[in-house]
Amino acid sequence: MVVDGHAHVFLKDLPLAGTRRYAPGHDATPAHYLGLLDAHGVTHGVLVQPSFLGTDNSYLLSVLHAHAQRLRGVVMLDPATDEAQLAALNAAGVVGVRLNLMGQPLPDLDAPQWQGFLARLAALDWHLELHRQAADLPPLLDAALRAGCRIVVDHFGRPDAAQTYADPGLAALLRRAASGRIWVKLSAAYRNGLGAQVTVAQRTPALLQADADAARACAGRLLAAFGPERLVWGSDWPHTQHEQLTDYGASLAALADWVPHAAQRARILGATAAELFHLPPQHP
Repeated sequence: MVVDGHAHVFLKDLPLAGTRRYAPGHDATPAHYLGLLDAHGVTHGVLVQPSFLGTDNSYLLSVLHAHAQRLRGVVMLDPATDEAQLAALNAAGVVGVRLNLMGQPLPDLDAPQWQGFLARLAALDWHLELHRQAADLPPLLDAALRAGCRIVVDHFGRPDAAQTYADPGLAALLRRAASGRIWVKLSAAYRNGLGAQVTVAQRTPALLQADADAARACAGRLLAAFGPERLVWGSDWPHTQHEQLTDYGASLAALADWVPHAAQRARILGATAAELFHLPPQHP
């Protein structure tokens, strides 16, 4: 089993959320994505609701329905979503809820409505996926831990590009590894680097090498704290707004740079991802 723990599918003409950071300029179809999985020996994928589609998860759910054995989903939901709605989503192959908080006000996850919602996620053994800069993660993590649910932190924890592995927010994330209920996605390191903040002409080989070195060092710290039992890999396909920095093959190859030992990579790609994302074990 080889699991891609973070990818997106969408059509550019789908209804878009009223509040969004950008609008897609192309389609990212299930057929294209599944073709990439096949070409790279990846057996399963986890589709994450794109922020620009908001809480309208209908397209993602239609793709899960068509590929129920191979794909799982992470949706965006209003915290008022009740048990019956969550049960229906669970039956459809949903395994988590994403809070994409980039550029958004921080919610008070200690508020009764949120604590009740997170408790409902915990009852289903779903995870709460947090996408936010590392500096803002600690109160979100602590409130979610108090609710008893699993937590998945996106994209290395989004450390600051100027500090990377030395970001105090990342250090705070590492300190919470002992909870045993936090997972981190080794994905989209390019979103955290200086290369993502400059023009194509400014992306010198030295700058891109510095970003690669920082990602490797950050991954090493995450691996030391969480172990392969609490790390998963994601391609972040189709690399929205960063298509010039990577492709599917490069995203997969980067994992070998971040995690040099084959047995640890196998655990991250296989057993760890299968358990977190509720995928059935593979048998010879």
